[in-house]
This record gives sequence, C-alpha cells and structure tokens, in this order.
Amino acid sequence: MLDAHPARRRTLDAVCRRILSYAYDGEDADLAAATPPVDVAAARIARLPAPLARDLELALDIFGSRAAALLSTGRPTPFSELDPRYQDAMLSRWERSSVPTMRTIYQALRRVVVASWYAIPEVQHGIGYLGPFHPRGAAVPWEGALAGREDDAEPVARVADPARESIPATARDAAARHRASPPRAGVLAGASLRDGMRLVCDAVVVGTGAGGAVAAARLAEAGHEVVMLEAGSLLGASDFDEREGPLTERLYAEGCSRATQDLSFSLFQGASVGGGTTVNWLVMLRTPGHVLDEWRLRHGAEGMTPAEMAPVFERVEREVHARRVPDDAHSPNNRIILDGARTLGWRAAPAVINAKGCVRSGFCGLGCRYDAKQGALLTYVPRALARGARLVPDARAERIEVAERSTGGRLPLKRVHATHVDPATGLPRARFVVDAPVVVVAGGAVETPALLARSGMGGGGLGRFLRLHPTTAVIARYDHAMHASAGIPLSVVCDEFARRDENGYGFWIECPPTHPMLAAASLPGFGAAHRARVREYPRLGVLIALTRDGAERERSSGDVRVGRDGLPRIRYRLSPADARHVAESIEASARLHLAAGAREVTTLHADPPRIREPRDLAVVRERSVAPNRLAMFSAHVNGTCRIGTDPRTSGTTPEGERHGARGVFVADGSLLPTAPGVNPQETIMALATIVAGRIAARL
Repeated sequence: MLDAHPARRRTLDAVCRRILSYAYDGEDADLAAATPPVDVAAARIARLPAPLARDLELALDIFGSRAAALLSTGRPTPFSELDPRYQDAMLSRWERSSVPTMRTIYQALRRVVVASWYAIPEVQHGIGYLGPFHPRGAAVPWEGALAGREDDAEPVARVADPARESIPATARDAAARHRASPPRAGVLAGASLRDGMRLVCDAVVVGTGAGGAVAAARLAEAGHEVVMLEAGSLLGASDFDEREGPLTERLYAEGCSRATQDLSFSLFQGASVGGGTTVNWLVMLRTPGHVLDEWRLRHGAEGMTPAEMAPVFERVEREVHARRVPDDAHSPNNRIILDGARTLGWRAAPAVINAKGCVRSGFCGLGCRYDAKQGALLTYVPRALARGARLVPDARAERIEVAERSTGGRLPLKRVHATHVDPATGLPRARFVVDAPVVVVAGGAVETPALLARSGMGGGGLGRFLRLHPTTAVIARYDHAMHASAGIPLSVVCDEFARRDENGYGFWIECPPTHPMLAAASLPGFGAAHRARVREYPRLGVLIALTRDGAERERSSGDVRVGRDGLPRIRYRLSPADARHVAESIEASARLHLAAGAREVTTLHADPPRIREPRDLAVVRERSVAPNRLAMFSAHVNGTCRIGTDPRTSGTTPEGERHGARGVFVADGSLLPTAPGVNPQETIMALATIVAGRIAARL
C-alpha cells in the first residue's frame, strides 16, 4: 500500500533512518540486515489488519506533513526533508509531548519500526539472542531437562544425564505424534464447509480458550451436542517453530498489534485454537478468597464462595496437570524474585504451572513445540471432540439472531451467523449458520461484548468495567549472563503487596520471557540511546509488576465499544488509585532488583531513570504514568460483561446469562466481576465449569 503513496514511504524511510540509525551508519554490522528497514516495516504494515494499517498510514501522513514539522521545529519542511538534527528533535518532542495524540503517533511509528526490525533472525543473533531451542538444545543450565528420575508430581522433564539429552525422548515423541496425527476427528474445514450450510446442535460455543474450551468439554461430556467456533486457526506442535516474528503475528489478536485506541496499553490475547492457554506462561493461581467474597457481597455471585470453589479448582488442576515448579528448575531471571525477596524479607514462592514433561525451552508465549503445556489445545478441546463435539476453526462469529420465539419453558432458538475465512488471506470462504437453543459466548473481553453488541444485545453494563491488570516492566543490568528468554518464563511470584489497601487491591511481581522483538519495542528511546539499551540484552534481568485495577470500585476505567465497521474499539485510563499502585509496583520491582545484586535498574518511562542504589528509588515516584509516558501492556483482559444483579452496571446475571437474552451465556474473562488480582487462567476455567453446569441443567 505504501508503494502507491511515495510521500508516506519517504516519511517511513526517514523515520526508520533516525529510529534505527545504527542499522545505517555502518558502525554496528551486528544490528544490520540485508533488507532495508523501510522495506521490513512496510511489509509489516501490509500484513496488519486493514483498520490498523489505515491508522498507521494516517500517522505517517500527519507526522510527515509540513504543519507537523512547523509546529515541532519552526520549519515548514516535511519530516523526510529535514536535517537529521531536526528530525531527532522532532521525534523527541513528540515522544514527550504534553499532547496525548502526538505521543500516540510517535509510539505507533516507533513500535512498528522497532518490532519489525528485531523480528529478523540475524538482528536477533546480533544482540546475543540464543534463538529457537529445538534445533540446538540447551545452551545454558536453565534450559532443557533436569537431572534425576521422572516424577509425575512435577511439571518438568528429568533425565539421567541432561547434559547429553537436553530434549528428552518423551517430549520428542509427543511432538512427533502431534505432528503425525493432529486432532482432526470432528474438525470442519475446507471442502467440508460451503456457503449456506446450516449446522444444528444443543449449544454453540464461540471461542476455544480457557472459558470456551472448558464449557464445550463439560457440555459434550454431559451428553449435549456441541459446535465450537474459533476465529483462529488449529495449529499443532510442528507449527510452533519458535520464530518470534511470524508466530506472534499468527498466535495473537490483530497480529499482535491489539492495543487501546491511544496505544497506551498493548494487549496480548491469544488468537488460535486454545486461545490464551496456547500462548500463556503456564502459571495457575486460584482466585483469592477475599476476591470471591467481594464477588458475592457486591455483585451477587452465587455458588462461588471459597468453600464452594475449592473442589472446582481441584478438578481443573487435576485436568491440566497443575504442579509446583521444583527448586532446581528456576532461571536466573526468576531467581531475582526469590533471592531479592529473601534479602528484603518479602513473601515470594515458586509457582504452580500446567505442564507435563516441560523442557524449559522458554518459548511458552509462542506455543509449545513439545506438547508439554497442558492448555486447552491438548486437554479440553480434544475431550470435547472425543465426545462428539464439532470444531470449526478460522470461523468468525458475526452476530447472533433470535430465530424463533420460545414456547412453554423452552429456550428460544438462536442462530449464529458465521464466516469461514482463509487463514492466509483473511478473505471469506463460506458463510454458514449454527442453530442452537444455547449460545455460549467466550471470545474474550474484547470480542465478547463486540459480538453481543453487533447482535442487538448491547446496552446497560455491557462493554464497561474493562480490567487489565495494568502491567509494566522494570529492567536491570547484571554483571553475569541472564538470557531471560531461556527457561521456564514464570516460575516464581512475589505477592508481598497483593493487598495494599483495605479492600484487597494492590500489586504483585512476576518474571516474563524476554524475546527480542517485544523487548526491543518496549525499551524506550531511539537511535544511539536505544542501541545502547538493546546491546545489553544478554545481561538484562526483567521483572513485571501487575496491578489489581479497579481500586475505585464503582468506577469504569475502560470500555469496549463497536465502531460503524462492526469492529471493537478499546479505551482505558488508569484511575488515580490504580496509578498510585502502578508507581509503587515499579519502585518495589526496582528494590527487588537491587536486593538481588543488579548493577543498574531502569524503567520503561519515556524519560527513564537510572537507579544504582536504594536512595535513587525516590526518582521513580516523580515519573509520570500518564498514557504513553510509560510503556504498559496487559495479557489479562477481563471484565466488560461482568456478573451482577443490576443490568445497568453488569453484563450477565449471577448465572452467567446475558441480561434480557435467554439462553445466551458468557464463559470467559469478560464474566469476572472485578480484576481477580492473580493471573486469571484458573479463575476463568473454574467459572466456565460452573456456568456449563448451569447450562446443562437448563437443556
């Protein structure tokens, strides 16, 4: 598209030359590649969903205009024709502007340029990235199998001599079986779908993530006929080749470019069969008791007291092989939390993860090539198929129609209109319908309210009270190699500050997998300053601080609305109380780094401080957390169709049924009445179990 607009391409080329100046100056051959950065960025823009590509083209038009240059430099010269000194000054001014729209445009351009460049394998190699695990085996001690005898009570693989066999035979055999025989029985695709086709069942489930797949399996195992619709593709072990660039585009919503409208939050949601369970970092945490009590007392949730939920959690944990990470399995990145917390006297503990035979490859966020991750792809989806359910991947649910009025006590017949798309092009292949008395909407907290709104089932509390567990990273340089991309990504949790206020709101600290593309895009700055930060990659330790948002409990901090094109629009803004917790979480994370022996700590602020000792921590409180002044993201997108008794402030009844829409249920993260304050995978699986049981009683 940019080739047809020379002015846009010139602007993009000029932006690339300043943001990635080191890829042009010849002084750093390790960070250069054969393809010019402008071609790489243009190709990335061309692959984005059309609305996002149009937004970037508009950003190029604005940033490249004479008016923008005049406003920023006093010279009415297009950005592409400015002297490099003025180009850098203009970028800096937009990065730190008091005008939010200017910061948004800067971030839009910077992120697409940086992310596309650091997705190139030779550039990744140039900064010391270890690269895909499967062709090389363990390169550091925190990768590969552990020494010892295999133990089903553990989630990790063990072998007698891990130095000789970093990928145990059990994992290789599992992957080979998956490649040779992916689940196909009951899968409808290609020639089996045609325009005008009508499927009939007892319940149609939209989405196959932590909520949808569990609901489908429970209903199928209760003897009901189920059809699962999944907008993403059905992928298996052989597809998970551990290449960061292509897989993030394939496995995450909107090509891994989903964000709030102002780009202040990047949102990471799974977009293949298995949903978020295919790409998450394994951790399983039960909903805290005080949160369940809040749901009952303030939102009318029924059957969800801590005592009632305990057996549900136990059932889910058995089914996904949830086990605690053993002490000899932690990476140096996770040991930051263990060692720092021990020094400070803070509470921290090894995590429970849903894995079996984990080989600690570090690529959990890109799917598991070794069939070790016990997500929905390998557990609940196959269980549903084994009991006669049908799965339609690459099928986008467009709207729900009430096809017939109910008579007597029967639920009214619903018709889900869906489109089967070509996964390579996104173009429609066939339009079909699914008729059922029950529809279970489980597309996640963005797609669920959008589908209901497109179906004329909006209004009231639908789309409101979006919760994100606002997350940012705190980075530190150590004197020894960290290789934070390797090993179990998240094996330790520090919850010392999880109940910071009297209502149980606060923050907690974890570790992420740090692969180059997303890491480089998150690091602030451009040009030489950015190169200096990226060059430290092998020695960087990274912590993430997650805030339980919604401390001002009656306030809706964000929402999901549908535009005229039928696509969702996401807005979110930190409340003052949540912003305070975010600032406190950054300071606490920096303190952990220092206690663990970090040489220097910094943050993702546009003007990041450099912290070398505890007395420097006060500067963190002076930094703004306003939109696009601090890089923030979320992989915990919840709320927007929450349980409640009041239709004005909630999306469903305490039974999980959409207010005013009999037989339309919700079973995903959008159902959560508040942010849970823990990674939500287990919470969603448990709620889907409860909702499915209630549906089964109605059928």
